[in-house]
Amino acid sequence: MRRKTRAGLLGAVALWLMPIAVAAQDQAAESQTFVLGTIVIKAEDDQKQGGTSTTVSAEDTLRQNRIMLDDALRSVPGVIASNTGGTRNERVINVRGFDRYQVPLSIDGIRVYLPADNRLDFGRFMTPDLAEIQVQKGYVSVLNGPGGMGGAINLVTRQPSQPFEGEARLGVEAGNRGDITARTGFLSMGTRQQDFWLQGSYLRRDSDGFYLSRDFVPTERQDAGLRENAETEDSRLNLKAGWTPNATDEYVLSYTRQDGEKGAPLNVYRTQRDWTWPDWDLDSLAFYSHTELGNGYLKTRAYYNHFENLLSSWDDPTHTTQVERRAFNSLYKDRAWGVSLEAGTELGADNTLRGALHYRHDRHDSFQYNQPGLVPPPAPEEERSEEETWSVALENTWQARPDLSIVAGLSYDKATVLMADRTADSDGLPIGSSDAVNWQLAAIWQPDTGGEYHASLSSRTRFPTLSNRYSTRFGWAVPNPDLGPERATNFELGYDGEIGPATIKTALFYSKVEDMMQSVPVDVDPEGNTISQSQNVGDGTYKGFEIGANWQLSDRIGLAASYTYLHLSIADPVRADLRATDTPRHNAFLRLDWQALDNLTVSPSVEATSSRLVESADQTGDYTNIAYTRMSGFGLVNLDFDWQATERASVVFGVRNIFDRNYQVAEGYPEPGRSFFLTTRMTF
Repeated sequence: MRRKTRAGLLGAVALWLMPIAVAAQDQAAESQTFVLGTIVIKAEDDQKQGGTSTTVSAEDTLRQNRIMLDDALRSVPGVIASNTGGTRNERVINVRGFDRYQVPLSIDGIRVYLPADNRLDFGRFMTPDLAEIQVQKGYVSVLNGPGGMGGAINLVTRQPSQPFEGEARLGVEAGNRGDITARTGFLSMGTRQQDFWLQGSYLRRDSDGFYLSRDFVPTERQDAGLRENAETEDSRLNLKAGWTPNATDEYVLSYTRQDGEKGAPLNVYRTQRDWTWPDWDLDSLAFYSHTELGNGYLKTRAYYNHFENLLSSWDDPTHTTQVERRAFNSLYKDRAWGVSLEAGTELGADNTLRGALHYRHDRHDSFQYNQPGLVPPPAPEEERSEEETWSVALENTWQARPDLSIVAGLSYDKATVLMADRTADSDGLPIGSSDAVNWQLAAIWQPDTGGEYHASLSSRTRFPTLSNRYSTRFGWAVPNPDLGPERATNFELGYDGEIGPATIKTALFYSKVEDMMQSVPVDVDPEGNTISQSQNVGDGTYKGFEIGANWQLSDRIGLAASYTYLHLSIADPVRADLRATDTPRHNAFLRLDWQALDNLTVSPSVEATSSRLVESADQTGDYTNIAYTRMSGFGLVNLDFDWQATERASVVFGVRNIFDRNYQVAEGYPEPGRSFFLTTRMTF
């Protein structure tokens, strides 16, 4: 993996700014959340929305050193972080049983979507430059656009609140042998003036991988110590300029550049293909606006996204040659452009009507370079697919009583494949389309005695990706251009408020999933192998309970705890043994914050999860015959310290997995053992 020097430059800039920060006369205020990039309505707003949402703050991710997104979401009730294993070995999340295909990810309200297969790697998204992470579970407003079948995740960046403000961080991580394994640098600066503001940040993390537990027994494919092929390099640049001509209107231009490079640790027990990702890059240029119009408003988001992904397959684990038949370079160049409009107005004293229109155009270009190490290399195989998606939605909030709000919404979504070309030697595939009607209903009761009770019922869909429609799965499947959407009907009862000395957020949820996309046998090839096709045949039931609580035990001691119970069942007319995977039935988190000194907080925490079922690493390739393995549950103990050295300088340091637990969430892919971290932070 190539090495770069920008992290060192960033560190030098941060160190140069430190005396400036210390010499400043006024304590810098925290940057605010970029309001136009949010999707979760704040509790203090007049607008009401049903369902349960959780916000992870920038302070939470800093103090626990949860730099990558999947790690930052591990403590959120209802959310499970895991690893796909296999040759892709991607970090993924699961929200109340719904996976990354059914829970859209957005940055500042604009969806990150890969039209080919939408296999997002949550380990490529970093947190230090975020103001907060918004997680919606189950109920998602139809105003947010297509998707949202089982929830939504939104990464919200910052905007300044002071005439001049900034932050600089330097961090290091070390393994259980004491060696430095990762380096992180972050610099943010912003200014807010009378009628405009500017915000810029740059973040970089360079990791050599991680050290395995000392209890890990070396195998033929993995030595003790540093995990092989686990190196990563990630960076993100975010620039925003905002114009505020008056007290209510705002217009913002934003640019984000994200670069990634990663290896793929191999299965420690079994032979697998040798893959790396030399490029995992994302560019986004976006325009946001909010304009007050009489007793209404108009919000817009217009954007252009570019995603470039290079997957390289090598001859062997040395990653030096690509001449064997299994070697290739697969380059994806995806582009998307679109616009979202939202408008709202008051209909009398008790009704607020809102409407939204979304349009998105995706273009996927694929370049397959087989055996690129040959001289001369073969000509690439090129493919292009294009798809457009529309959504129109209405939502009305009726204030039935001063303490009771009723929210009702309806939307119509449609996705159409415009082009599905294949190689020059084959014809294009038939185009297809699918549409869906979504609806929602919620009641929110806020009694005078305090707290908020809600009940919601919603029906949402997710459209198939190009891969769902057209993938041949290396010859094991036939395309289905007219594959329809899958649908989830979500029901929830919840409470958010105080019970005695504790603040509680809890929910009882039930989801009925229909028309699940499953592989169905449709033919047998001349060699006797089963040929399958993706069809809408499966049904599922997802049900459970979650609770999160915060309790201030004394002036210096606070307690935070969460627990999730989740039970999933799937019925498939073809495969009676089809099982839900990557979803432990019990998951819990407990954290104690003890202010030992006026400037020192000590925080031990425990995260525990029960066993989970995963797809076995030893698969035949037949997608209608999947084997399973049960991975043991585990508990991890962590400890972190937050030392506020001065008003503007702090040091966060700690230990993750104190007892060096050897555990796995995917068969053959051990997780990190004990690790240490230290982060210095300056605000100015």
